[in-house]
Amino acid sequence: MHESQWSTSEAKASSQDVRKGEIPMKLDDVLEILDDVPDYNAFLTVDELNESTRQLASRHPRTVELLPIGKSRQGEIIHAIKIGNGPKVALLFAMPHPNEPIGSMMLEFLSHRLAEDEGWCDSLGYTWYLVKCIDPDGTRLNKGWFKGPFTLENYARHYYRPPAHQQVAWTFPIDYKTLHFNDPIPETQALMGLIEQVQPDFMYSLHNSDFGGVYYFLWEPAPPLYEPFHRLVESQGLPLHMGEPERPYEELYASAIYKDSSILAEYDFLEEYLDSDPAEIISGGTLSFEYAHRFCNPFTLICEMPYFYHPAINDSSPSDMLRRDALLRAIEESREALGFFSELYDRVKGELTVASPFRDAIEEYLRTSDKELAAEEKWARTDPSTEQPASVAEKFDNLVIQKFHRLTMLGMFLRMLQVQISKTGPAPALVSAQEITKDAFEKRASTLEAEIDYTVIPIQKLVRVQLGSALLTADYVARERA
Repeated sequence: MHESQWSTSEAKASSQDVRKGEIPMKLDDVLEILDDVPDYNAFLTVDELNESTRQLASRHPRTVELLPIGKSRQGEIIHAIKIGNGPKVALLFAMPHPNEPIGSMMLEFLSHRLAEDEGWCDSLGYTWYLVKCIDPDGTRLNKGWFKGPFTLENYARHYYRPPAHQQVAWTFPIDYKTLHFNDPIPETQALMGLIEQVQPDFMYSLHNSDFGGVYYFLWEPAPPLYEPFHRLVESQGLPLHMGEPERPYEELYASAIYKDSSILAEYDFLEEYLDSDPAEIISGGTLSFEYAHRFCNPFTLICEMPYFYHPAINDSSPSDMLRRDALLRAIEESREALGFFSELYDRVKGELTVASPFRDAIEEYLRTSDKELAAEEKWARTDPSTEQPASVAEKFDNLVIQKFHRLTMLGMFLRMLQVQISKTGPAPALVSAQEITKDAFEKRASTLEAEIDYTVIPIQKLVRVQLGSALLTADYVARERA
């Protein structure tokens, strides 16, 4: 790394109070920018993103700099795009989970807008570091659904998500009680180096969910952002997520806005609700934001949003069952699915001789799920918050969306078998398991497609919400944390 590429200390020192006290950016100003987001009809592949980045740098050699920050496990060079020369530093990176490409589309638009409109770029007061795809290897394994059709069935059939210890999102070093993780994957190492070098003021890890509504994670409270976030989501006709939080221990700042939890909270939850050592279950490390605080004090943001939506997910009225009962039914169904996968895996494990990312994901799921479900069950049975009636959204989340998530596991199990058969041939046990898995997948996919009257959210709207959230937050950081 060359100091000329990375150094931002002079710019920071020259204008520490560049925007302190200025009038906040108005939502109308943000919406005017968002009007220019194209009506995308598909997600860009890794190769398409890379080619677009090369063309952008070629057209704007004075303002766009491509910085190689590391390599993927398969040896692909990962680049950060540097644009602008403002006193504040923003680091935005997409695809920390490779089945979540909305952020890559947002950075595709933002990078072009920053490069092509220097006046607007300068007005924001930032040096921008943008990584369109931090996990190119994993992202390539999802490309089968990137061009559509955008259905539950097609998404699940081509779905891939790595186990925690192979995710960029959850492989940052951590030492906490009995948990000691110091084996970050190469992609995470690339991001670690970038964080340490540029020390961002604003850091945005670009995630998305698959089915539900929009919700946020913030590392710290920021009340001035809550109403603008809600209005931004409303402006695009999208729902806030009123169903279950991702994890039972999430702290709520405002409707659909949570405190971001590190692996420490996960450890403490497992420690409280299990008799075994949480470090035996947790295979990865912590997240990027916690690591970044070793070097700087960034304001950090995650904006989660789905591909698929049903009106029930935004309905906070009481349903006809207790939240505890809804949670316990979801746990019971998850255990039934785990039993199905465990039995099927046992039939073929002697034939599984080929290493594959799908096999890694399935084996980690089988290793950890029983204890994770046990902890969730104990919490659901004992926590007072579960004694109230479930909202319509919470019931739908537990009884419907969880069925969809189990379909994605069927898709990965099927892909694991396909990889093995393609390499070593159609052994009887493999073919039998493949037929059983395929039959289960098709029946459950058909049932979900028939029973859920879902809406596919346009990519344009999703990009707008992620981008609008970035602009509102960047403005907040420039004014309030000068």
